[in-house]
Amino acid sequence: MKFMRATTLLMTLLLAAAAHAEMDWNGALSGAHRADGNADRNDARHPRETLEFFGLTPDMTVLEVSPGGGWYTEVLAALLAKEGTLVAAHYAPNGGAYARRSLGGFLKKLGENNDVYGGVVVTALQPPMAMTAAEPDSIDLAVAFRNVHSWMRMDQAETFFAAIYDAVKPGGLFGVVQHRANDGTTVETMRKTAYVTEEQVIEFAELAGFVLEARSEVNANPRDTKDYPGGVWTLPPSLSGDDGNREKYLAIGESDRMTLRFRKPAQ
Repeated sequence: MKFMRATTLLMTLLLAAAAHAEMDWNGALSGAHRADGNADRNDARHPRETLEFFGLTPDMTVLEVSPGGGWYTEVLAALLAKEGTLVAAHYAPNGGAYARRSLGGFLKKLGENNDVYGGVVVTALQPPMAMTAAEPDSIDLAVAFRNVHSWMRMDQAETFFAAIYDAVKPGGLFGVVQHRANDGTTVETMRKTAYVTEEQVIEFAELAGFVLEARSEVNANPRDTKDYPGGVWTLPPSLSGDDGNREKYLAIGESDRMTLRFRKPAQ
């Protein structure tokens, strides 16, 4: 029995490795479908290393929460186009002027390349008006990139995490990348600067029911001092609010970010 269990485990690992090998990372990261300048940020955002850490395989149903302009959508849609499904939970169409502009730009992107984005399912998650990201227990992997601070500014972070938990299958995964604040940072400062403590993100996730499974430093940046009057937007790619020190901030690069993987307990 022990030999059979070991053999089964080995076969599972080999199949998972083969699934990773089948994904066209070069095409997803550097293909012609990428918007101008987006592929230039691969070295700063580490999409392959991040998604592999999250456990992505090409046959998954993946939920991307708050995809914004679709930087990661470009990568995920290409990787999942053949075998998987990407669900993009964006703003609600009646969520206000900013929500409409952001959603409209995202839908325009999808409509301009049906070969890559034709299979993307667009839903709305903008509490309190849109509360469901996907069908309950339907998602293998949910991902959220650099937007927990936005949910906090909306006073809806707990609701977002709860909606994601409901969507993920028992035993499924949730990966989070977020600008990382120093320990002891106040909630008010987190909302103002967009840097959030790991403790706060883990608290939101565990309150929803997730269990922290692993951390990665793939998106860490020790050069980031996190003490800018304009918050994280002072750094690339925004570079807003301090033109006199542009070269200094370019040298720092993009923010120091936590990369966390959670799991929904199997029932």
